[in-house]
Amino acid sequence: MSAVSSKLTLLDTEPVGRIFLRYLIPSTIGMLLMAINIVADGIMVGHRLGADALAGIGIAVPAFTIFFALSLWIGIGAATKYSMAMGAKDTASARTIFTHAILSIFLFTLVIGIIAFLFRNPLAYALGANETTFPYVADYLWVILLFGFVITVENTFSIFVRNDGAPNLAMIGLATTSIINIILDYVFLFVLDYGVKGAALATIIASFIGMIVLLTHFFKKNNNLKLIRFSFNKKIFLAILFIGFPSFLSEVGISVFTISHNIAFERMAGTEGVAAFTILNYVHSVMLMLFIGMGGAIQPLISYYHGSRNYERQRATMKMALLTALLAGVFFFFISQITAGSIVSIFGDFPQEVRDMATTGITLFFIAYLFTGSNLVMMTYYQSVGIVRMATWITASREIIVMLLFLLVLPHFFGIYGIWLSIPASELLVFIGIILYQRNVMKTS
Repeated sequence: MSAVSSKLTLLDTEPVGRIFLRYLIPSTIGMLLMAINIVADGIMVGHRLGADALAGIGIAVPAFTIFFALSLWIGIGAATKYSMAMGAKDTASARTIFTHAILSIFLFTLVIGIIAFLFRNPLAYALGANETTFPYVADYLWVILLFGFVITVENTFSIFVRNDGAPNLAMIGLATTSIINIILDYVFLFVLDYGVKGAALATIIASFIGMIVLLTHFFKKNNNLKLIRFSFNKKIFLAILFIGFPSFLSEVGISVFTISHNIAFERMAGTEGVAAFTILNYVHSVMLMLFIGMGGAIQPLISYYHGSRNYERQRATMKMALLTALLAGVFFFFISQITAGSIVSIFGDFPQEVRDMATTGITLFFIAYLFTGSNLVMMTYYQSVGIVRMATWITASREIIVMLLFLLVLPHFFGIYGIWLSIPASELLVFIGIILYQRNVMKTS
């Protein structure tokens, strides 16, 4: 048995708490570094180019998110099937799944990026650009649409490396990407004065270097991941898409959240409102990455245990994950009530109106984190064991259907506060729905 295979079989023998921490710590640190990377983008753009450029990137970010969503759709879907196969000790099927995933994500995002690039100017306005922000949105899209396939392939590699028993290398890959991106941001923005295109270019180059780090895993003689000759298998591909769909929908939800809030703030508070929301959205990215890190930690474990039918370890892992998510949510909520003004100041010296709106937004929006972590952990669980419909309901509700309903209704009663409260309200409703669903499952089981 190979060394990496031995790492996977430790999931059957090591104490559950030790295994959980072995995956949780690098996954969370990796996501935190990625979040810091995103925030550093905002800080440098805000200080170097000002509020309009920051708003422009905020408007263009959904294009980046869609690429990331595609990598999660195929990456998580395939990695879940991969870990189930490894849990069942079916290495041949696992390698077929891996090969399908890598080739699919490369071809899909390359074609989509080129087509979107040809229509980048109408796309900029569709995302919410106005005369002030259009130049910045267009510059950002020019780079991201042409080279976004680098981001998707790198993220897919990262997911598989983590599922192949190497969470520390996955973390190192993310750390490399983040550090290189921050360095290049400074060089391109402050030294070479490349503007918004420079910020986007830094993201692409950093992702490419991070991918090279991850590729070292595939040159080890004893790893399980191998690209093999195969014939396209429609059944495997559709299974990957089915299981991975909640992850794709979750990232699409982030785009819907960003676009809808940009439009809502543009209508109610103009460019100042969009700038205030963009600040909040950078902070939200940090929090969301941390919670996604928790989900990323348990996905390989839950899928492996499901494949090996080790349900006792599966339940113990879920208890630890839910407790961690709950404690983290409470901590973040209380910190936000104390430090909201200081957080806003990090992003630049903005007009007082922008500062006040962003500070209020943080204190109200962070109510959501009391429920977000638990919702994401449960979504990951349902997805990892193949209960895809419930996972899809959670993702569709959190940041699309229920959120949009609250976004339409609450501002009529609470004005701009209603915009900030639409996500906390939707997270609470989804949290209640999960509790009711689980109670029903326990009654019928």
